[in-house]
Amino acid sequence: MTTLVILPAGIAWLLAAVIAPLDGRRPLWGWLAATGLGASLLAVVLLLVRVLREGPVEVVAGGWPEGVGITLRADVLGASFAAVSLAVVLVAFVHEVLLGVRSRTFPALVLFLAAGLSGLFLTGDIFNFYVFFEISMTASYILTGYREENSQVRAAFIFAVVNLVGSVMFLSGIAGLYHLTGSLDMEVVAGRIGQVELSSIIPIATVIFVAFSLKIGLFPFHFWLPAVYVGSHAPVAAILSGAVANIGSYGLLRFGADVLPDALSFGAPVVLVLGVVSIVYGAMQAVSRHDTSEVMAYSTIGQVGYILVALAVGGPVGYAAAVVYSIVNSLNKALVFLAAQLRGPLAGAAFAVGAFSIAGVPPAVGFVGKIALFKTSIEAGGLLETTALVVLIFAGSALSFVYAFQVYQRAFLAREYRNNKRPSPRATRVLAISLAAFVLAVGLWPEPLLVLGTESAALLLEGLR
Repeated sequence: MTTLVILPAGIAWLLAAVIAPLDGRRPLWGWLAATGLGASLLAVVLLLVRVLREGPVEVVAGGWPEGVGITLRADVLGASFAAVSLAVVLVAFVHEVLLGVRSRTFPALVLFLAAGLSGLFLTGDIFNFYVFFEISMTASYILTGYREENSQVRAAFIFAVVNLVGSVMFLSGIAGLYHLTGSLDMEVVAGRIGQVELSSIIPIATVIFVAFSLKIGLFPFHFWLPAVYVGSHAPVAAILSGAVANIGSYGLLRFGADVLPDALSFGAPVVLVLGVVSIVYGAMQAVSRHDTSEVMAYSTIGQVGYILVALAVGGPVGYAAAVVYSIVNSLNKALVFLAAQLRGPLAGAAFAVGAFSIAGVPPAVGFVGKIALFKTSIEAGGLLETTALVVLIFAGSALSFVYAFQVYQRAFLAREYRNNKRPSPRATRVLAISLAAFVLAVGLWPEPLLVLGTESAALLLEGLR
């Protein structure tokens, strides 16, 4: 079964190497790449079922001793993020193949991105996390400029510069952790870091937190996000918001709750404040915008705030809510970015499901995420804290409903839309409505999603016992 740990990244990497010199604009290579992504996703799903039943799986590549070879370690947290990220990448890529790939390198880049994401979520070594992290980000930079229009090239430049800054900061944090603990294995670092003075840990934890905050677009590190999401081609924006952004969410959970729990506990008030500000700022900006992509870009900033609030509250309920909401947000953002550029009744229905799921309207899966956040608010502590968080979530959800309805009205009910007699290709609309149906299905049967959140929280808290 340890082979399953290698397959997700291995399949995507080998197939990317094969397709890279070929003309990816040909449908044959596009569908071959989609098949490879599907195989990687299947391997991750099987791996996730395995770790849920029998616990984490670990393998050291090449038969090297642990600490020398590349350690791949799959647990429920990493496998959950890998599964949802690969699913988003697969759907967005198939969407583009149906429209017609316009760059010979596009399929190979998406495969390299999938390999990097798989390795990042399924590694047990901090430096290998950084290596896979850079593979993912390098592919993302190039994909942002896909189709080479002026806005896309500018977005790619902004994305590259900002994320390079984040990469340097993260690498500095890795060096600090190695200096303090003498190891880069996540389990070893988590075990040894408790013996280090908190005053020595806080600066390193702060640098790592800022690095992931840049990746996820958390306020006040969000300045790059709207330009990149608005400028990107729709399937690329879906990949960035629904898959690449998971690096930040997963990194905050893994390094905050698992590797550096004392630092997270110490900085929880700051994390909570940043989360609250992100919710309010993102929602207010989204309400004031008119372009659909811009509204959803600012919505992303607000939705990230909910994850930060759950992470700051912590505990089994808080960590579970952070995981659940991260997965929910990935599905919602992928759906709205893909459906926003389509035309036709099916496209409008798909977008409505995604937009109102962001607002937490049942029976979409977004409602499950909001319920998890309400439970987190109850666990916040005193009456004042609980009341404040409940009011915040209600207010944030109300604002989300307002901008969701506004953008749906402008994009799909306006006269210009009704006068557009040429719907998008049927296959892309069917794909979008299929994803919308999945969002509804998970909302109607949320037990598997809640199990992933609960088991992930238990895993993160295991190191604290």
